[in-house]
Amino acid sequence: MRAAVLTGFRQELTVGTTADPACPSDGVVIRVLASGICRSDWHCWTGADPDVSLPHIPGHEYCGEIVEIGPEVRSWSVGDRVIAPFILACGRCADCSAGHQTICSTQVLPGFTVNGSFAEYVAAPHADANLSRLPDDLDPAVAAALGCRVTTAWHALTGRAALKAGEWLAVFGGGGIGISALLLGRAIGARVAVVDVVPAKLDYAKSLGADAVFDARSGNAPEAIRTLTGGGADVAVEALGIAETTRAALGSLRKLGRMVQVGMPTGPHATMEIPMDQLYADQLAIYGTRGMPSWRYPSLLSLVSAGHVDFAPLVTRRVKLSDVTTELAAFDGPAAPGVAVITEF
Repeated sequence: MRAAVLTGFRQELTVGTTADPACPSDGVVIRVLASGICRSDWHCWTGADPDVSLPHIPGHEYCGEIVEIGPEVRSWSVGDRVIAPFILACGRCADCSAGHQTICSTQVLPGFTVNGSFAEYVAAPHADANLSRLPDDLDPAVAAALGCRVTTAWHALTGRAALKAGEWLAVFGGGGIGISALLLGRAIGARVAVVDVVPAKLDYAKSLGADAVFDARSGNAPEAIRTLTGGGADVAVEALGIAETTRAALGSLRKLGRMVQVGMPTGPHATMEIPMDQLYADQLAIYGTRGMPSWRYPSLLSLVSAGHVDFAPLVTRRVKLSDVTTELAAFDGPAAPGVAVITEF
């Protein structure tokens, strides 16, 4: 198969022919129809993710068609079109049985702990516990973009912070996660403010229905949100994984507000100083989140199928497999608005 292989951190991925993946006994092999390119893939490319061993095929946002099934698979057949979360849980342990698949101790992460979807084919173990059927009317490029950003934002808003209609949501970071949170927040019925430092991203957020946007370079964004909302946002989403925006997200909240740490803190941001006095005095709640359990897919896909939210604007670039390194390197600076998805392998 053709694949983009990482052989050195921050180096050009080698696009060429490599061995097809072996089919797990409880899993499937999927012909990739589309694969998103995510900031988490950038962490892999830079060497910031300790799970990655070289050589390695990144990529964790994908959808496709099953071409091979293992002998233990009962729910799927060759030819089925499927989508999967980036955390493939075992489906059998106590945490999985309780619905907490994202903390499964034996989880498999294509693109991180095993080879991923920057390739023509990807293996997905634990298929019966993780795969969801891809709706016929859902564009594969849009479906691939759901695989990390949208699913993570959906779980953050509904499974962690319990965002409600009529509440104010403050989103810090106008990338894929942030724009997904904006679109989902509006679908839930919340009012949404987006904060970034890139004017094009703020314009993009405004065009997608943000009630307000703030450029963090030109003023005190948390204070502006508190003024706009008459006391602060009910929920804040931190979508970058850096200390500055985490503190700003906390600073934007009203008393009894909830903040969800969605951005992945790595490197110098793995340990942060936060205003614990504010957390104490205002009785705030901080939630960590990572991915989405597979059982939440039907509620998200039904929201899409019913026309309550349109993620098509999220996909702004359809690229070739050979374009992967350029897209990853773009995350070193202020990336362009929207999401890049590989549609040509």
